[in-house]
Amino acid sequence: MLKPFIKAMGFVIPVLSAAIVFAQHDAHRNATQQIATGDLDGAAQQLAKADQGDPETLFVQMMIDLKAQRVDAAVESAAAALDAGLPFERLVAGPRELLDTLHKTDQFRAWQKEYGGPVLIHGPMVGAVTDSAASFWVRTARPADVRIKIGDRLSELVKTTPDSDFTAVAHVEGLAPNTEYDYQVLIDGEPAAAENTTFSTYPKTGEAGKFSVAFGGGAGYVPRWEYMWDTIGKFDPAALLMLGDNVYIDQPQHSLCQDYCYYRRQSRPEWRRLVASTSVYAIYDDHDFGTNDCVPGPEIESPPWKRKVWNRFRQNWVNPFYGGGEEQPGCWHDFYIGDVHFIMLDGRYYRDRKSGSMLGPAQKAWLLKTLKKSQGTFKVLASPVPFTEGIKPGSRDPWDGYPKEREEIFSFIEENRIDGVFLVAADRHRTDLRTTAREKGYDLYEFES
Repeated sequence: MLKPFIKAMGFVIPVLSAAIVFAQHDAHRNATQQIATGDLDGAAQQLAKADQGDPETLFVQMMIDLKAQRVDAAVESAAAALDAGLPFERLVAGPRELLDTLHKTDQFRAWQKEYGGPVLIHGPMVGAVTDSAASFWVRTARPADVRIKIGDRLSELVKTTPDSDFTAVAHVEGLAPNTEYDYQVLIDGEPAAAENTTFSTYPKTGEAGKFSVAFGGGAGYVPRWEYMWDTIGKFDPAALLMLGDNVYIDQPQHSLCQDYCYYRRQSRPEWRRLVASTSVYAIYDDHDFGTNDCVPGPEIESPPWKRKVWNRFRQNWVNPFYGGGEEQPGCWHDFYIGDVHFIMLDGRYYRDRKSGSMLGPAQKAWLLKTLKKSQGTFKVLASPVPFTEGIKPGSRDPWDGYPKEREEIFSFIEENRIDGVFLVAADRHRTDLRTTAREKGYDLYEFES
């Protein structure tokens, strides 16, 4: 049954994942957590577990020195990191709340002259592609005016500022369906150097097309495996679905650790090559929203770190929208590729044991309405954690912890005769295909990576 099912959809899904990763336990991230909380002895103990010649180890040592106000030692650590191969952009990016002291040194100014003082620090990242439009995310080294140029077409002018962590998203409309375009990033009117700045618009919405989609979660950060982004790029996917634990932070109360984890990934050339040409859609899970298996509860502003983490998430991705916006924060969103409707779920912000809801009432109402109104021949329901029963025996973290809400969704699909639904999920640290048999409906296939 599986082969004709996928063939009928007119597209394939390369399920791409690494083996079990231990990125959530990496010494550099753990040391950064300690730096964020002011425990410098603990940070040094964590860093002692890392390869002492690794440029990342030297970068984190520099942060320890800066936190301890040992500026001369920090300059020495930064110099050693550069000598070991650290890209100078890493020193420019920050986290600026800590690296501002380094930026004021004579040695840093000398490095700026030596390395050329790059203006485009992270990105471009393509996202929110449709059959006639696309958005482009960037992070600059300083406040700047940004435009995207496609042929003789210019985006609106957007500004990067300290309040946005020097990020901005520019939007271009009026493009032709199913067409490949080259583009340029203009910063203060000048072209910025960037790799692989070619993307394709989607087939006309509602019409069948042939395309591939890559998806997965739990990417973590292991330098020797970062080549995976180039591997994914070779499949030329129309979209990359990042389904949570996209970076392992596990420190929602301190922005320094959040920034460190995002910048580390965004500085990788393999990642930058992929996202410059492939439309990216992202949702979070426990490790990039809160802490392991977190259940933050139903309130918008409690715990108080929720909105701050959400704002950081928005600054680092390029989704078409983020839940219900400022009034109803979240990462849920949807989009079409041809006649396939992708629906991305937020499994953390409103997760609540007492009410038995993973989604919260606002998101659930949106989901049911979106499913019922969908014009897609197929509907891809993407979750950060698996729907399939018994997938992690004894754990209440997947949908097994919210069985009534799961049944409510599945029954709604059957009662409203919504055809063509199948499921994708992450969090498994492996790749599986699962089937959920339904007595009153069709079997639900779930692809997990």
